[in-house]
Amino acid sequence: MRWWDIGPVLELERALFPDDAWSKGLFWSELAHARGAGATRRYVVAEEAPGSEGGQGGRVVGYAGLAAIDGTGDVQTIAVAQEHWSTGLGSRLLGELLTAATDFECREVLLEVRVDNTRAQRLYERFGFEGVGVRRGYYQPGNVDALVMRLSDPLSAVQGMTHGSQG
Repeated sequence: MRWWDIGPVLELERALFPDDAWSKGLFWSELAHARGAGATRRYVVAEEAPGSEGGQGGRVVGYAGLAAIDGTGDVQTIAVAQEHWSTGLGSRLLGELLTAATDFECREVLLEVRVDNTRAQRLYERFGFEGVGVRRGYYQPGNVDALVMRLSDPLSAVQGMTHGSQG
């Protein structure tokens, strides 16, 4: 993700997460930590191929971000446009984040997911994430709990991806 992606990413962010969308400033702040020798973040975007069905080409249809600090990766966000659900795009984005986690030499990766988002939970479980706790009232509005999930060996998950086991 680069600065010029922030506008299209914000459009998708607001469409998918209308009640708790990230701000432009938050994305700028995250990208500020994604460059240079001391980078601690990796953000990626997925765009439609030019001439794809129903798309103008180049439209942002997904994005994801990871923070890495002291050997622990934290999935900050993953989002996929609804018309691209069940296409494998979420798996590819998560795979990019896990590759980044290994580049950052993370020994584990954590994330939070809404307890009612079983689709995302199944994706994370396919990569080896396991539930390790609950954050009560984490998502607002609505006071929805978050399931905290942990992947204890991101390198093995990445190696599994290269051998086609994540399908």
